[in-house]
Amino acid sequence: MTSLTIKIPTELKTRLEIEARFSGKSCSAIVRDSLEKRLKRKKKSTMSLYERTKHLCGSCNSGVPDLATNPKYMKGFGEWRK
Repeated sequence: MTSLTIKIPTELKTRLEIEARFSGKSCSAIVRDSLEKRLKRKKKSTMSLYERTKHLCGSCNSGVPDLATNPKYMKGFGEWRK
């Protein structure tokens, strides 16, 4: 196992030591667990927007059956950008 030296605020170190005492784990074990959890969450956030929202596709009904094909619904679209 490799060692890592970091600088943390005194208040954070105190909280870490208290957590270690209450949980019966070492400070190193708590930091390792926290890093594992953080890095796992980070890995998941690399998913594309589509991958994160694909379960929503088709879940709403606009009530307009030809919304994607009828040009009358596009009238004025994008004019706010001018």
